[in-house]
Amino acid sequence: MVARAHEVVGRGHAERLIPMIAALPDGGRAARILVDVGPGSFTGIRVGIAAARGLGFGWGAAVAGISSLDLVAAGAFARGQDDELAVVLEGGHGEVFMARYARGPVALAPFASLRPEGALAALDGRLAVGSGVRHLLALDSTIRATEALPDAADAILLPPATLPAAPLYGRGPDAKLPGGVTPVMAG
Repeated sequence: MVARAHEVVGRGHAERLIPMIAALPDGGRAARILVDVGPGSFTGIRVGIAAARGLGFGWGAAVAGISSLDLVAAGAFARGQDDELAVVLEGGHGEVFMARYARGPVALAPFASLRPEGALAALDGRLAVGSGVRHLLALDSTIRATEALPDAADAILLPPATLPAAPLYGRGPDAKLPGGVTPVMAG
């Protein structure tokens, strides 16, 4: 890794992302681009993917996706956490995205979008790591939990990326067409 930039912006991803990349050495130009494809903030994920695809096209760079859940798990294991843990990220609409991991990181099952009560039950004594742990702590302040956000610097801890640069949604779309039909979302 030549350089990195990490900034928690909340809102304003679109306005901050390209200037942050431009401030990196050589304007951030790279032969390979990895982008967080989610699950996570609908708008933030789409802004990141659009930027990665655009830069990849302009630079002739390969673009691949990495999961925010995998990033958080890799970072937690690198910092010496348990041999098994659960990553719990903000999911919106009162839900969290949750996946259980073994050291590696190796996902033990596909991730799920759960109400905090369901995530707490599925935790089964494991350490919870991520941006959604506050929802679990509000239900049971005695659980083992550590707040963490995905950090691109942890991508080097993952195996080579195999996900496409397309959104990894945690649940179906909220929008309904007339007649109650749910539209199909393409990445």
